Amino acid sequence: MTTARRRPYGVKGAPYGFLLPAAVLFVLFFALPIGYALWLSLHKVEVKGLGLGSGARKEVWAGLRNYTEALTDSELLHGALRVAGYGAIVVPVMLGLALLFALMLDADKVRLAPFTRLAIFLPYAIPGVVAALLWGFLYLPDVSPFYFVLDKLGMPQPNLLDGGPLYVALSNIAVWGGTGFNMIVIYTALQAIPVEVHEAARLDGATPLQIAWRIKIPMVAPSLVLTFFFSIIATLQVFSEPTTLKPLTNSVSTTWSPLMKVYRDAFGAGDIYAAAAEAVIIAVVTLVLSFGFLRAANSRTQQEEAR
Repeated sequence: MTTARRRPYGVKGAPYGFLLPAAVLFVLFFALPIGYALWLSLHKVEVKGLGLGSGARKEVWAGLRNYTEALTDSELLHGALRVAGYGAIVVPVMLGLALLFALMLDADKVRLAPFTRLAIFLPYAIPGVVAALLWGFLYLPDVSPFYFVLDKLGMPQPNLLDGGPLYVALSNIAVWGGTGFNMIVIYTALQAIPVEVHEAARLDGATPLQIAWRIKIPMVAPSLVLTFFFSIIATLQVFSEPTTLKPLTNSVSTTWSPLMKVYRDAFGAGDIYAAAAEAVIIAVVTLVLSFGFLRAANSRTQQEEAR
């Protein structure tokens, strides 16, 4: 009868040693900031008299007062509505273009496919602030070559940095920068489809359009769900584009998006307690929407598999 050899303690503890750096980084840069934000959101500063001298400003327990004030703040609500309109343009256009480009690159006869993939993906590698500055100057009538060409052609010159066109201008920056990433995700999923599936469809007389609509798109549905999930999170956290365009137009306020209001309250007004409550609310809303969408997508997938 043989007895199992006991592994040395160092061997058994090796996995925990490999996990330790990641765990330390997680605690320092994720768990602790979240805990500190929650703690700040439940406190406020109480000022006595003119607020001068030692003991004039004291941190006290506020309970849910910061959350109540944030939820009844019209500026935060209007910012959320603006982001909803912005997302209604960005998400379908960006994912639609990403799916179209992925299907075109997955076609049988594609010339210069590596160069085309790189050209579509390259805008994603450009930092968001740089991209916003680039497009911002292209939107300015005084320096934009597009306005010069329209003027020479005698065509109207729309102001893309004012009113309703501002949503199109901001959405264009996001679509230009994010389409390439989503295209790569969908294209990778298309490449994983077995070749036998395509050949069987061709033998049955299916056209390339029918193969794309009835075979490719349903089989890459998990990738579409993933890209939609990422796009929703990025939309709710929009900050760089409107902040960068703000000096170029008066139509972008300091509270244009919820995250811009958090930044204004924390570093402009100096009220980090209200800003922490607003940040927690944004995080909770993002979590609820993401979890609800993923649960709905999973339930639909299970229903389809049951059929």
